[in-house]
Amino acid sequence: MDFDLTEEQQLLRDVTRDVLSRREGVRTESEPGWSREVWGQLAEVGILGLGFDPTEAGQIEVMVVLTEIGRRLAPEPVAQAALVPGGLIAELGSDEQKQILDAVATGETLLAFAHAEPGSRLPSAEPATRAEKSGDGWTITGRKNPVLAGDTADTVVVTAALPDGGVGLFIIDGATDGAAVNRRSYRTFDGRRGAQLDFDSTPAEPLGDGGDATEHVARTVIRFQSALCAEAVGAMEEALRLTTEYLTSRKQFGVPLSKFQTLTQRAADMYVSLELARSMNFYAAMSIADGRFDPVIAARAKFQIGRSGRHIAQEAIQLHGGIGMTAEYPVGHYAARLTAIDNTFGTTDDQLRALVEHVGDYGTVSL
Repeated sequence: MDFDLTEEQQLLRDVTRDVLSRREGVRTESEPGWSREVWGQLAEVGILGLGFDPTEAGQIEVMVVLTEIGRRLAPEPVAQAALVPGGLIAELGSDEQKQILDAVATGETLLAFAHAEPGSRLPSAEPATRAEKSGDGWTITGRKNPVLAGDTADTVVVTAALPDGGVGLFIIDGATDGAAVNRRSYRTFDGRRGAQLDFDSTPAEPLGDGGDATEHVARTVIRFQSALCAEAVGAMEEALRLTTEYLTSRKQFGVPLSKFQTLTQRAADMYVSLELARSMNFYAAMSIADGRFDPVIAARAKFQIGRSGRHIAQEAIQLHGGIGMTAEYPVGHYAARLTAIDNTFGTTDDQLRALVEHVGDYGTVSL
């Protein structure tokens, strides 16, 4: 199996890295928490439209971009506000609905995928949000939280339970704040932004032909998990780089910390965790690129990447000593982002529970 990137994918990686390297710092304190200028630059080089046309780009290209975003700890919600919900609209939307993708690709319109709900640990849980027929149209009633990038979304793709069973997908104008949509924005644990969206008989438009879209929701969640895995791998790579750099430059008792065998062994263990995560990241993305949307593969990938991320984040802080705990140094921010990724669309423990349910699917080896 070939794990090498093509020339075009390497160019995409380099272009993404170049754009993100121009930003100052890893955090933006002013609203919306990320740079509109960088967002426009990402649009100019075509990153915000990746995957909308599967003949031009797919999950491998998304993985390449998200890895660079994780490495730079860029707060721009590329997957949350463009690639994931945009890919869903490209896959299911009507010709009229797909017209919005041009504005998404140019950075003018921001999207959000509203699926998670309070109290639902697994992304496969049936939503409590309900869709009801209202005359010739539909209305949505319920609460979605957290909605990643929901604080700035112009258009929201919402999942809701259908009256006759199944899960439907609907498009709601994010600008319809007020009595119909109550939006409460907040800062997340890792310094990003999210929102709670409350719908009260909010007018909604079915995505595409409507009907039960349970399979498409599951595919979208798997795509989202793969994108998060890629971002986590990028964050782990940079956390390890910062740690090894610190060990070679920081001196104690007159010698570099890298001369202490125990510390170098711990750094080597971090590298092993990174390589395990990297291989599972490729496995998940390549499976999607081959048209295989397997929840078991997604759970395996997120499980390993969650474990690796926790190990690398904790060791990076420990090996940096006191400076690793400060807000002025980036290692703590990488640890926070890795923790947030682990808690998005199922924690490591949640993935383990999901995998346990499939133990019976495997045969017994007898010697």
